[in-house]
Amino acid sequence: MGNGNPQASMLKWPSIRKQKRDDAPVAPASAVRGPAAEALELALLEGIKRGQRAEFDALYRLYHPRLWRFLSHLMRQPDAIEEALNDTLMVVWQRAEGFDGRSKLSTWIFGIAYRKGLKALSRQDLPVDGDEVEETSDPGPGPEQQLGLAQLRGRLRQAMSELSPEHRAVVELCYFHDMAYAEIAEVVGCPAETVKTRMFYARRRLRLLLDDLAGLEQGEQ
Repeated sequence: MGNGNPQASMLKWPSIRKQKRDDAPVAPASAVRGPAAEALELALLEGIKRGQRAEFDALYRLYHPRLWRFLSHLMRQPDAIEEALNDTLMVVWQRAEGFDGRSKLSTWIFGIAYRKGLKALSRQDLPVDGDEVEETSDPGPGPEQQLGLAQLRGRLRQAMSELSPEHRAVVELCYFHDMAYAEIAEVVGCPAETVKTRMFYARRRLRLLLDDLAGLEQGEQ
């Protein structure tokens, strides 16, 4: 929770284990999303509207890993990520009535997070450092596969750090949060055609960067 938010300090956040830099929470949206999950979240929001803290705690725990991952691709400093994340969920707590149901609840929450993240970047002029926040590998594969996945993720993080925040956001929402272009457009506040354009340039840039990174690694061997 950021020190610069006096309102947030009045609300004690749910106890969530502090993540190490090599243990950032990862929760692929495609593995847990569905009508039942969305119905649960809407029920929790109704409780939040009535001021029920237990429902807020439950929604906080559901969204903390997803928002952490999303914000970690906008900015790499854990303190700044946590502040933007908590600011986002403070808005959910204080302005739950502002959700009108015209979009998915996740779209509304991610839209708040996107604006909070961009505001933090512009206010603090935060650099993007691909080494600040790490992600855990899937524990399923063996050691060699884990090493290969870690190297691939490292190259991807390094390449994504070269993109603009706007381009990083659409790539993250599309590939890691399984959002369609129309939903991404609602999150980032632009037409769907603009999302398509950003994705086109982001993919092209990533292909070039990943090829360059692979070439550098081969040259070092």
